[in-house]
Amino acid sequence: MAGDPIDLRGRRVRLRSTTPEDREALIALRRTEVVRRWWRGEDFDAEFDADLADQELHMLTIEVGSRVVGLIQFGEESDPDYRHANLDLYLDPAVHRQGLGSEAIRTLVAYLFEVRGHHRLTIDPAAENVAAIACYRSVGFRPVGVMRQYERRQDGSWADGMLLELLVEDVVPS
Repeated sequence: MAGDPIDLRGRRVRLRSTTPEDREALIALRRTEVVRRWWRGEDFDAEFDADLADQELHMLTIEVGSRVVGLIQFGEESDPDYRHANLDLYLDPAVHRQGLGSEAIRTLVAYLFEVRGHHRLTIDPAAENVAAIACYRSVGFRPVGVMRQYERRQDGSWADGMLLELLVEDVVPS
């Protein structure tokens, strides 16, 4: 876990630094068929532990009330000539299509622009993940292009990725 603890609040969501106590709930979400399709993995326990220990990765647990409903994370490029942040997230399929994903993204985007001083953010979902791309676009992310054969699928074949970016002036008001 990188840096000082983060605790952000949207209208309905809370984003707080992920702790070891979140492990069971977040791994259970990663194991759902819908999330696993986009967030593959072999050993979720080891991957969670490695990510939590990664000093370059900021993992934030998404809560609604006291319920863990997902994870949003970001990394930062600190070179002043290329400074930007990248983010990614997954949500419990039971809360899809309720606007919680876009709210979590908007909450994190505001923090990254206003507090951490970024001017550009990127996200790179699978090109065929139409629902995720629509969510990101609703916040203001714009497609930059398709990254061909970007990530390996579970069956060993390659899938394209979509690179999207968001500049401060692109944010769509909620």
